[in-house]
Amino acid sequence: MSSPEHSPLGKSTVYADRYDAGLLFPIPRQGKRDEIGVSGADLPFHGVDIWNGYELSWLDTRGKPVVAVAEFRFPATTPNIVESKSFKLYLNSFAQERMVDASHVHDTLSRDLSAAAGGPVSVTLRTPGELAGTPLAEPEGVLLDTQELDFDNYGPPEGGFLASHDGHVREVLVSHLLRSNCPVTGQPDWGSVQIAYTGAPIDRAGLLRYLVSFRNHTEFHEQCVERIFMDLSSRCAPDELAVYARYTRRGGLDINPFRSSDPLAVPGNPRGARQ
Repeated sequence: MSSPEHSPLGKSTVYADRYDAGLLFPIPRQGKRDEIGVSGADLPFHGVDIWNGYELSWLDTRGKPVVAVAEFRFPATTPNIVESKSFKLYLNSFAQERMVDASHVHDTLSRDLSAAAGGPVSVTLRTPGELAGTPLAEPEGVLLDTQELDFDNYGPPEGGFLASHDGHVREVLVSHLLRSNCPVTGQPDWGSVQIAYTGAPIDRAGLLRYLVSFRNHTEFHEQCVERIFMDLSSRCAPDELAVYARYTRRGGLDINPFRSSDPLAVPGNPRGARQ
C-alpha cells in the first residue's frame, strides 16, 4: 500500500492473464479526508462506492470462456480505495484462469477486494442475458445546466460559490457538467452528479459554478464526491443531504460514489447514456 504515484497508473504495463490478487493496489482514504476536515472512524456521512465492471471473463473447467458483468459495492467505511488501473489489471488476470463456476469467481472477487479495501465488499455477477433489455436511466432532478451564466473559475473547487436563501425546501438537483482529473495521469474523469437535500434553498447559479470549478481539479472520484458533500454541509447546512456521482467508463470500469446523511439510504445503480 502506498501513494498514487507508486500505482500502475500512467506506467507501461504487461497485462497478466493468469489470476493474481497481488495486482490490486489499495490507497488509504484518510489522507484526502484530512484535507476536508474528516478524521476518525465517526464519519459525517454514510455511503458506498459502486463500481461496474464490463470486461470480466474466465475459463470454465473445460477451457471454454465465460463472460459476466460485475457490480462491486465498497462501503465508505472501508479504510482504502482501490486504484482503478490495478483493479482493471486484476480483473484481466482471470482471463486464462480455469474456475469451477461463477460462484467460485464471485467468492474469489469478494475475498480479494475485501482484503484490499480493508472491509467487506459485495459482489454481484450477471450474464449478458440477464442484462438484456436493461433501460438507460439518467439521474432524476432539476437540471442546473440550462442556466445562462458566465464562468471563469475551473479550479481549484471554490466553496465560496455555495450559498443558500431563506426558506425550506426538499429538492433534487442534477448536473452533467462535472469533470475532474486523475491525480496521477491527468486524464479527465467525466460525470453527472445528483444532489438531493432538505433545508434552505441552495443558490442554483452558485452551485453550478461550484461544480464547474472542479474542471481542472485533480482527485479520485470518491474524493471529489466527499469534498462536494462536505462543502455543501459546511456552507449551506442542509437538514438532509445526499450526493451521488455517476462517472463515465474507463478501462471497462465505471465508478459511482454515493454519500448521504441518511444511514439507511441505499442507492440504485442505473446505467446512464454516457456510461
